[in-house]
Amino acid sequence: MSKKIGFVGLGTMGFPMADTVKEVAELADEAIISMVRDYSQNLDVIFADKGILTTQNTDGKTIIVMSTLSPDAMNQLAARVESESGLKLISAAVSGGRTGAEAGTLSIITSGHEEIVRSFAPYFDAMGSNTFYYGPAAGNSQVAKLVNNMILAVNMNAVAEGLKLGNHYGLPEEEIIKLLQVSTGDSWVARNWPEVSQWTADIALAVLQKDLIATYEESIKHNLEMPFNALSSIQLFPSKSSVFPYLKVTILCENDYI
Repeated sequence: MSKKIGFVGLGTMGFPMADTVKEVAELADEAIISMVRDYSQNLDVIFADKGILTTQNTDGKTIIVMSTLSPDAMNQLAARVESESGLKLISAAVSGGRTGAEAGTLSIITSGHEEIVRSFAPYFDAMGSNTFYYGPAAGNSQVAKLVNNMILAVNMNAVAEGLKLGNHYGLPEEEIIKLLQVSTGDSWVARNWPEVSQWTADIALAVLQKDLIATYEESIKHNLEMPFNALSSIQLFPSKSSVFPYLKVTILCENDYI
């Protein structure tokens, strides 16, 4: 017998769709996925007047938060949900870009109650090709996601800076990218440069910078030197007229799938 799973992704539609959130939670058999942009939107989805916690018969169900939040914010969210309801909460951040989402090859980065995480493996397998587990604290997966996105941002800046040098000497960009893809300069960024080079400041890059800021805050909190993270954050937005070093970007990314 197939089971229903709820999926909430308000995005820019805003919370006027809250009635739908409640309906999704009521119809779900065992899990409700929240994949909204930030902590405040997750609070609305879960705790607002018509949020998930207002539904009937939530005992035994699980909220799967697939947003990228700070580790502390995710831990606080899990603690509050489980203290105020019969629901459980696990974290399952994703990485792989829009192409990974469309192809079902995302990396699923999980943490929380291990037995519950393992029980939802079929859902994760349907969305992605690799699932990773980082322990019982819900915020642990967020640490892993911040590590990934920090390295992503460093690679983005490195590729853009390399292309800037090549462009100065009149080298064809496509040939430089081909070189990187089969040489020691290879990375996910190089292999997906046609997509990455189109990310814009209002959506995809803004989401990435949010994660870099969260990483910076973690480094301050724990006295960790992370200069490349700070530099990458600054270089993502050198000016309003050039939202990414050297690039001219025009196409919008529609989802928080970085």
